Formats: sequence, C-alpha cells, structure tokens
Amino acid sequence: MATCQTGIELKLRRSGLRPTRQRIALADLLFAKGDRHLTVEELHEEAIAADVPVSLATVYNTLHQFTEAGLIRVLAVESAKTYFDTNVSDHHHFFVEGENRVLDIPVNNLSIENLPPAPEGMEVSHVDVVIRLRPKQG
Repeated sequence: MATCQTGIELKLRRSGLRPTRQRIALADLLFAKGDRHLTVEELHEEAIAADVPVSLATVYNTLHQFTEAGLIRVLAVESAKTYFDTNVSDHHHFFVEGENRVLDIPVNNLSIENLPPAPEGMEVSHVDVVIRLRPKQG
C-alpha cells in the first residue's frame, strides 16, 4: 500500500533531502506563510512556539541543508545576522535599519549595468543588491 506524501515531503525528496520529521516540521513553518526572510533564531522561536522540539543547532543545520538543496537562499545583510529567504527567484532587498526587517524588491524594478568582467575562469552567478532604509529625520 503506497503512502500519501505531503507537498513538503515531495519538495524535500525532489531536492535530494530525506523527509525526516524535523525537516518536515521546519519546512512547514518556513514555507507556510509564503515568501519571507527569517534568521535561524526566528525560525527556532517559531518551532518552539509550535511545539516542535528542535535545538538551535538543528535549525541552523537544517536551514543550511535547505540552502544547499536550492530550497532557500542565504542573504547576509549585516555581518552579525544572516537571513534565509524562501524566495529563490532573482530579486533584491530593502533592509530597514533599526527594525532588522527585510523586504523584497522585484527584479524588474532595478537595473544593474556596467558590471566589471569576472576574473579569468569565473562567471557571475547572481547579483544581490541590498538597499538600506531608515525613517526620515525631521
């Protein structure tokens, strides 16, 4: 008798990851609310609030496995904070300083021109633009 697989389980399998209970639970939390940007700590807090018993290290390792599998991408906005983006399409970001909030900018709203040539034997895989915002003064 065949087992019924959820969309998350299929997504994990198609990405080459075994759908363990913890991966499924974290993926459910991560992808259930559409495109978003989360830190390891934020996803860990969501997991604890949802009664998913995982350590911070497990969340960290799982997010990096999801990144390597192409399910999410890493967005380094500040040296001390890394966000994981569930939207893996080409797009750029606003970063709201003081709020630590990341917002998507659709790729068609920004044009990048005159990039320097890549060094010998290299090619540009993608360009990440982060535009920093703060409330207007005065």
